[in-house]
Amino acid sequence: MGGGPVLRALEALPLVDHHCHGVVTADLSGPEFEDLITEGGSWPGSSSFDSPVGVAVRRHCAPLLDLPRHAPAEEYLARRAGLGWREVHARLLGAAGADVFCVDTGYAPERLSTPAELAAAAGGTAFEVVRLESVAESVAARGVEPGEYADAFRVAALEAVRRPGVVAVKSVAAYRTGFDLDPARPSDAQVTEAARHWLAGGGRLADPVLVRHLLWTAVDLGLPLQLHVGLGDNDIRLHRSDPAHLTDWLHLTAGTIPVLLLHCWPYQRQAAYLATVFEQVYLDVGLALHFVGPARSRAVLEEALEITPFRKLLYSSDAYGVAEFHFLGSLAFRRGLAGLLQDRVDSDELDLPDALRVAEWAGAHNARQVYRLPGTS
Repeated sequence: MGGGPVLRALEALPLVDHHCHGVVTADLSGPEFEDLITEGGSWPGSSSFDSPVGVAVRRHCAPLLDLPRHAPAEEYLARRAGLGWREVHARLLGAAGADVFCVDTGYAPERLSTPAELAAAAGGTAFEVVRLESVAESVAARGVEPGEYADAFRVAALEAVRRPGVVAVKSVAAYRTGFDLDPARPSDAQVTEAARHWLAGGGRLADPVLVRHLLWTAVDLGLPLQLHVGLGDNDIRLHRSDPAHLTDWLHLTAGTIPVLLLHCWPYQRQAAYLATVFEQVYLDVGLALHFVGPARSRAVLEEALEITPFRKLLYSSDAYGVAEFHFLGSLAFRRGLAGLLQDRVDSDELDLPDALRVAEWAGAHNARQVYRLPGTS
């Protein structure tokens, strides 16, 4: 990709990664690494390196580990193991160039870095995002009575968001029920009856009434709410994660809290519509960017920005487990956004000062504003 003033500005901009996860604090075997760079899992006779994201790792991450571009997968894995996870994290997180991280701490089947550990490795600052389903499931694990569940969940959620460094909450309703829910706040009687069934059976929170209650509790908490949208592992029913299903709920919650639509692919156009017509809605295309890589990030960003107000687009990596995704997310975002903005400048559809302002807004300023991060004016 050619240079230009927009790319130079974005390359120099310390990003605010408004949604990500920690990285595994251990050396990974080859199969463990391959499992972490795919949403679909590894299958016999196939390799996660034989995919757009696998190619992007070999092309763009290999030089940071002192390997040639396109180094074979086995050489990449051997070099990664030889350096050790601490050195790999330092190199890749440093190259990502983010100095603020909002870290979802609610999903950690592996031992992941804490927000503070992630920030230290990157030389930045980290804040926490509380996953509300994890709070609800911890309440259920304590053995509350059905009639006590609503109050117990509210109290536990309040305690969680009052921890130092918490700036937002998150829901994975897209995974648990989808968004095609009754938008109304459920009654106390409905919550108690739903809790009776859930607490008796155990397991993950996946009851539609209790998910609705969780979303309305998020409104009551008053912090920005992040919602996973679209692309995910095979646990999700993709057609039910279309954010357009949220339209009636967004009408009912207008004037309350910011709603951040995360990742969005392949529904970035629906998310853009919602961000255009609802004052409280923002979006990113985070998870998609490292999976499509720098080769296709511009195409995804172009669809997201067709009608989105410029103050509504945020950067996220949604990196999980491997530091490669922190770096690839940053690289894909910078190159994709710079390419489309520079072309608009070159065709006189946008002047350069406006393009530079849009780049800074999307890369850092919008997130600082919506989360009221320290140092925001």
